[in-house]
This record gives sequence, C-alpha cells and structure tokens, in this order.
Amino acid sequence: MKYFIKLVFVLLYVCVCVMRLSAQNTPSPIKDTITLTLPSLEATFLKNNFQLLAQQYNIKAQRALVLQAKLYPNPNLNILRGPLTPISDELSNYPESNFINNAEVQAQVSQLIILARKRNKSIKLAEANVALAEAQFYDLIRTLSYSLRSNFYNIYYLLENAKVYQRELDALNDILYAYQAQEGKGYISEKEIVRVKAQLYALQNEYVLLQNQINDMESQLRLIVQIKDVFIKPSVDTQKILALNPATLSYQNLVDTAYKVRTDLQIARANNLVSDRNIALQKALAVPDITGTLAWDKQGNFARNFHGIGFAMDMPFFNRNQGNIQSAKNIKESTNALQKAVEWSVEENIARGLQKAYDWDKTSKSIDPKFVSDFERLKNEVIRNYKQRNIGLLDFLDFYDSYKNNTLQVNAILYNRIQSFEDLNYYIGTTFFNQK
Repeated sequence: MKYFIKLVFVLLYVCVCVMRLSAQNTPSPIKDTITLTLPSLEATFLKNNFQLLAQQYNIKAQRALVLQAKLYPNPNLNILRGPLTPISDELSNYPESNFINNAEVQAQVSQLIILARKRNKSIKLAEANVALAEAQFYDLIRTLSYSLRSNFYNIYYLLENAKVYQRELDALNDILYAYQAQEGKGYISEKEIVRVKAQLYALQNEYVLLQNQINDMESQLRLIVQIKDVFIKPSVDTQKILALNPATLSYQNLVDTAYKVRTDLQIARANNLVSDRNIALQKALAVPDITGTLAWDKQGNFARNFHGIGFAMDMPFFNRNQGNIQSAKNIKESTNALQKAVEWSVEENIARGLQKAYDWDKTSKSIDPKFVSDFERLKNEVIRNYKQRNIGLLDFLDFYDSYKNNTLQVNAILYNRIQSFEDLNYYIGTTFFNQK
C-alpha cells in the first residue's frame, strides 16, 4: 500500500510539472495588462466597435433613400430622323435628288406626372425607415453595453475569486515545502503529505478552470471593445456599488421612463409607422400615373411642320395593386401585434427585475462587514497552529475549504447584486442605476 501511494504521488507530481512546463512554453497573444474604469471602457467601445460603425453606415444609406425619394422623374426625349437610305419610289415625297433636305424629322418630349401624392408618400416611407434604422442603432448600443457592463463586473469578481485560490495555493505550497524539508526525519507522515498534495492539485485544477472562465469573459470583452493583445483589468469603486439602493426610485417612474426610451419598443413603433406609410403608398400606387407628351413632326404628317400634345396612362382594369395592398395590411397587423408584445414585456421585466434587485440588495446587506477580515485573521491563525501541530490535517483542510467556499459565496452575492441593477438598466433602457 505504501508503494502504491508513492506511485500515485509520483504520477500526480509528473503531471503537474508537465502542465506547468507546457503552460510556460505556450506563447500567449496577451502582451500587456491595462486597468480600465467602466466609463473609459464604454468610451472606447463607442469609438471602436465595428458593429456600431456598420449600423451608422446603414443610417446614412437610409437617409440617402430619403433624398432619392424627393427627386422627380426625368423627362424623356425621343428624336427620329429618316429614312436612312434614299427612296426611289415615284409616289414618295422624298426625291432621291433632295434626300437630305426632305427627310422626315420627329421630336418628342415626355414627362411622367405622378398622381395620388405618391412622391410625398414615398418620402414619408423613407423617413420612417430612417427612424427605424436609428432605433436599431441605439438598440444595438443598449445590447452591447449590457454585455460589456455585465462582463466587466463578472471579470472583476472572478478575479477576486482568483485571489482566494492564489492565497490558498500559496499557503499549501508553503506547507508542502516545509514538509519536504522534513521528509525522512519522521516528523510528518507520508499519508499526510500525500493528502496535502492531493488538496493542492485539486485546487490547481479548479484554479485553471477559473482562469479559463476569466479568459473567456476577457475574449468577449475585447470583441465588444475591439481591442486586442491586452488583458483588461476592471477598476471598480466598490463603495459606490454598495451605495446603490433600489428603493430610491418608484416602479411607476421606471415603467414610464421605459415606455419613453426603451429602444426595442422604439423599434416596434418605428416598424408600425413603416407599415402605416407602406399601406398609404401601396394604395396610391393603385392610381395610374399620366405621361404628358409634346411632339413635333417635319415631313411626316399632313402638315409640313406638325405640332402635337397628348397624354398616356394605364387603364386600371386588371392590376389595381390589390396583392401589395393586402400584403401591406397583413404586415401592419403583424407589427401591431409585435408592438403590443413588447409593451406587455416592459412592465413585467421591470417588476421582476426590481424584485430581484430588492432580494439581492437585502441578501448583501445581511453579510457581516467584518466577515472577510475575520476570515483572513483566522486563516493566518490556522496556518500557524497547523505548522505547530496544534490542530490536525483534517481541521486545517476543512477550514480552508470553508474559507474558500464562503469567500466565493460572498463574491457571488455581490456580483448578483450589481448584475440585478444592470438587468434593471437594460429593462428600463437607460442607466438609472449608474455605478460609474
């Protein structure tokens, strides 16, 4: 049994050494660590994010369509001269000897006259599409800002958790180093050494998983902010966070604000407006336009120089745009239903979000402010007593497990509290609870 324990220990030690060497030899794309506050991070996001830039170009494209809708149709000029070759027919009025001077010349100018205010309705529809594109732009900002702020605070508290693991790993390494110095002297049992090492390896595994989680969050944050090759370390004023109070604002005030500024509701309203104006345009398109014409004909009519005026229009017997009108009406019903769905979600989201904020705020305030400092003091005492053999191994490891788990729970409560405020900001559509 003793040899089996030694074999297990050797294998575990070799695995850890290989993992450490591979981690050290693996090139990392992260070149530097920068410490950023939330305002500076958001300013960089608004400046650099390519999704926002693409949406800004979409707004400009929609504004260009407003300009296009304001333009009138171009007049049409039609000129005809003929025949191309001399006509030798005796009955022809074009003697071959005078072909150049006696050829027929026709000239016609036509202008499309738009009826039923189609141009004005096309402009209104284009303007509604601009409003829709702007609402989509601000909704994109709202969504990406929510992800940015959530990741920012998540990384901050995960890094706080990493400090806990690092402190425990350092303590266990110190103890293990002291054990190895006394190995073979009979003071420390081999079983106890193996147990400490097993605890150390388990913590190292948890620490690596935590680091992977942090790096995943960092990757998402860098994608939003559009910076690379750096590790973003959040700088947070915890006192300002703790000063936030969900009871400072009334539920009705939050709902009223959300109805005014929430961007997904603005998108639903803009879609509804686009549908209304599309129906008006499709009904106008059922009315045929008129083409006015001025014509001049030399040598081609009963008079040598013939001047004429006329008009042309489609006869709306078969196609009166019935399908497009019906389609526009159905789209209107769809956008109206979607707007009502968003309106219903506003109050429910805020009510549930406010309740969560109350719950997490109450839970966080139940934490003893001296909890962390007391645990730190006890941790040092436990390490000292364990080294002096005043307490056993199980008591020592049990305390460290309690220390780690309780600290992680406190950080989880604090993160969930600030995240509940971020959820409320997202539901309202603005930073009512601003912890910058």
